Amino acid sequence: MNVIDFFVDPLRYDFMVRALITTLIAAVVCAVLSCWLVLIGWSLMGDAVSHAVLPGVVLAYIVGAPFALGAVIFGFLAVALIGVVRDTSRVKEDAAIGIVFSTLFALGLVLVSVTPSQTDLNHIIFGNLLGVSRSDLVQIAILGAVVFVALIVKRRDFTLYAFDPTHAHAIGLNPRLLGAALLGLLALTAVVALQAVGVILVVAMLIIPGSTAYLLTDSFHRMLIIAPAISAACAVIGLYLSYHIDTASGGMVVLSQGAAFALAYLFAPHQGIVGRRITAARRRRTTAATA
Repeated sequence: MNVIDFFVDPLRYDFMVRALITTLIAAVVCAVLSCWLVLIGWSLMGDAVSHAVLPGVVLAYIVGAPFALGAVIFGFLAVALIGVVRDTSRVKEDAAIGIVFSTLFALGLVLVSVTPSQTDLNHIIFGNLLGVSRSDLVQIAILGAVVFVALIVKRRDFTLYAFDPTHAHAIGLNPRLLGAALLGLLALTAVVALQAVGVILVVAMLIIPGSTAYLLTDSFHRMLIIAPAISAACAVIGLYLSYHIDTASGGMVVLSQGAAFALAYLFAPHQGIVGRRITAARRRRTTAATA
């Protein structure tokens, strides 16, 4: 097989084209949001919300409502419950997050197991990238566009909230409202990524791209470019590899992102382990030469 066939052959199938578009949308939207999640320190919150939306999605399916509605409702419910447990008991926030998201996720698993369905609801948990229909793709594209536009339009406010909520309040912004908006966008983003990698791996797409970009640059504005670029490249690489070696598509996408993070962790010019050692060695040689 030559290089042209390697790239062209999968695109001869409609399901692969839909999978590629879905993966790119999910990868870019998750990566842009991940920049704020990493900056604020909401990695655990991203994990909690991405798992907690499962019962909301299943209940929405049962009553015939849009998946996004159920996801947003249960996303905010999870955040509210975490706050209640944290503020009214001796339990710390990390433990409250673990309790709430695991309980809601378990509720979702139970609902999946007892809900009669013409489709396999386990795809919500593990993803069904190669089974994305045209209607699914339209919903993913609309939700992805809504989240992406909202993040870009309000990027300055969200960034100020992430760096200094007190200053944001002093200039007339509402930090609580901005935080709630980010959590709502997080819930919608989880729905976008569900079809690609499932509930279990959504948190990886929400955290790894931003963390990788964070190692590569000190500029937040550059992070917003680097993270989706790396995430999109990993999405394409992972999907093509899954096709040619016959493995799980969502898992390969996340593995590709993990590999990209590992490379940045090791070889980033200023923050990578190898990069720091090279810089330190150069400084020692310079100091020795001038001594």
